Amino acid sequence: MSKRFFLLLSLLLLFAPMSQAKELNGRVSWIYDGDTLKIDKIGKVRLIGIDTPETKASLRDRFYKEKFNIKQKTLRKISKQVKKYNIDRVKGQKVKLEFDHTQRDKYGRLLAYVYLPNGDMLNLLLLEKGLASVFRRYDFRHKKNFLKAEKYAKKKELGLWE
Repeated sequence: MSKRFFLLLSLLLLFAPMSQAKELNGRVSWIYDGDTLKIDKIGKVRLIGIDTPETKASLRDRFYKEKFNIKQKTLRKISKQVKKYNIDRVKGQKVKLEFDHTQRDKYGRLLAYVYLPNGDMLNLLLLEKGLASVFRRYDFRHKKNFLKAEKYAKKKELGLWE
């Protein structure tokens, strides 16, 4: 067989484990907003299965108003709270990223469940505290548990649901 074939095969084997990775680890170096983080040497990571209000008015506000009757003023307040929570609790921490069936969104961000050093899943914590809602458009492995966490926050009137 040719050298070119072995070179191609070697490259495929070298990069295959990265594309099949089920989890990665890294340090959180930046908080963009409630559901998007920057992980050193990995890049932008979007938390799977949740949605947090934007820092400025957006088209998403209409969804929150129509679906949940949440006012724009509440959305801006929660967007600040969730970002502060992430800065205080997550920034600088070494986290574990776990992937589902889709690894990247249409913006090229990694889609992940983010686990804190103590084992807590950030995505779920934000739902339990009412700082996020479940992103219902797509299926994902933990959707059932996420919906339960959102229901809990609604019942307790936390965050978005107060």
